[in-house]
Amino acid sequence: MIFSTLEHILTHISFSMVSIVITLHLITLLVNEIVGLYDSFEKGMIITFFCLTGLLVTRWIYWKHFPLSDLYESLIFLSWSFYVIHMILYFKKQKNNLSAITAPSAIFTQGFATSGLLTEMHQSAILVPALQSQWLMMHVSMMVLGYAALLCGSLLSIALLILTFQKEIIRIFDKRKHLLNESFFFGEIQYMNEKGNILQSASPLSFRNYYRSQFIEQLDHWSYRVISLGFIFLTIGILSGAVWANEAWGSYWNWDPKETWAFITWTIFAIYLHIRTNKNLQSVNSAIVAFIGFLLIWICYFGVNLLGIGLHSYGAFTLTLN
Repeated sequence: MIFSTLEHILTHISFSMVSIVITLHLITLLVNEIVGLYDSFEKGMIITFFCLTGLLVTRWIYWKHFPLSDLYESLIFLSWSFYVIHMILYFKKQKNNLSAITAPSAIFTQGFATSGLLTEMHQSAILVPALQSQWLMMHVSMMVLGYAALLCGSLLSIALLILTFQKEIIRIFDKRKHLLNESFFFGEIQYMNEKGNILQSASPLSFRNYYRSQFIEQLDHWSYRVISLGFIFLTIGILSGAVWANEAWGSYWNWDPKETWAFITWTIFAIYLHIRTNKNLQSVNSAIVAFIGFLLIWICYFGVNLLGIGLHSYGAFTLTLN
């Protein structure tokens, strides 16, 4: 009874903190000058992280199994993993840049998990026989950690794509403007344009382009590192799942929808890492592959559960609409 009450308290506190953090996050995105507000936002993220940690530990003690037996618990663990990645980047002094990308992942995942849409799944139950194994912690935790890292890394790559294409569009407009100037202005006017170009090179716009380029390189660097970590987790998760499947069902691989999409996702990110070995194909090309992988992860993790079929059907969910 005590653990059940504590679980409800932590759930409500974490959901309330998420609501506050969302508001602070939107304000900090609109007004960058308020440093104190940003510090409050990060403190809210840390408090929410500890609430989620307490919630997972409470369910673990109360139900006597690692809290990864259904979609609700895996969503909470996924959100917890997002918070871990966010705080790693935060303590690596990547505060103002990358946190704007990683924080929403943690916030909205937890907000959906603790909302009223999954009310029926908040109450855990006795594990089905297939899940009563020590492999539950190993397999599912590695898979969810892999999903979290790959999703965060892919989001960084998507941000890289947006900034890169925005930069290319600006460059195209600058070229057109330059052609128009060459077509209509000659002589002294052309001389004045050359002087203007010299002054423009020292203008705030050039500094802005410099910081944009630095930020793109930073996104490329961190997306590669995070995706590499997620790929390792995903590989361990798939291998441990194959061993567990052989113990539970007598076969290492059954081409279950979940297994099939996990293999497709693993293949896409293997292609991503292969592209990264070629310096001529890095950055934009690898980011496009990461974007495809981002979509595949949600199909594998969330979309397959909508169907409720296959050997992983215990992870299916139904929305509770009041």
